[in-house]
Amino acid sequence: MTRRMILPLLFGLVGCAILIGLGSWQMQRLHWKEGVLAEIEARIAAAPVPLPDHPESPRDRYLPVVAEGRMTGEGLKVLASRKLVGPGHRLIGVLETGGRRVLVDLGFVPDGEPLDLPQGPARVVGNLHWPEEKDSFTPEPNPVTGLWFARDVPAMAAKLGTEPTLIVAREPVVPEIAPLPVDTSGIPNDHLGYALTWFLLAVAWAGMTVLFLWRIRRRNA
Repeated sequence: MTRRMILPLLFGLVGCAILIGLGSWQMQRLHWKEGVLAEIEARIAAAPVPLPDHPESPRDRYLPVVAEGRMTGEGLKVLASRKLVGPGHRLIGVLETGGRRVLVDLGFVPDGEPLDLPQGPARVVGNLHWPEEKDSFTPEPNPVTGLWFARDVPAMAAKLGTEPTLIVAREPVVPEIAPLPVDTSGIPNDHLGYALTWFLLAVAWAGMTVLFLWRIRRRNA
């Protein structure tokens, strides 16, 4: 090995070590995220408890609850879609229970079907949730159609005169509306892809290092 090859070799080894280290770190993050998701899924599927007096996020996020009372017939619709079904709306209703008014995500209604909100006695089983769907690009609710483009709990509560508490039904409140229960599908877990990217870059770095060393050796031959 000539002196000219030492620096490129060291540069290649250090680069490979850094890239492999980053890939290994992402694998550790993957195992951590899988554990977090498993905990959330177990919490979502747990037995429901009575609706807390003062629900808060993040403490009570995903908490399974049961509440009995009366659906008022008030509500709004949020743009949504389902695989194999197509576009439609989530129906957000108002439940009066124990002297309180809370929001209930009743579920999904496809486009073209009636959007009547239930009215009368109801038992709601679901999970507390504070969806983080709105960002700076989300349009404001359409004042003509009344259509919302995201579940913004504080804004919906202000519109309907309820407390900022949303129960996402996991059992049908009325047979005509199919629930869209809370799940972990919206929580990103891209660490495996990141890890593979770093490992592939390490392979490419090693290959370029070998090629560079081979060319130096040929020149000095």
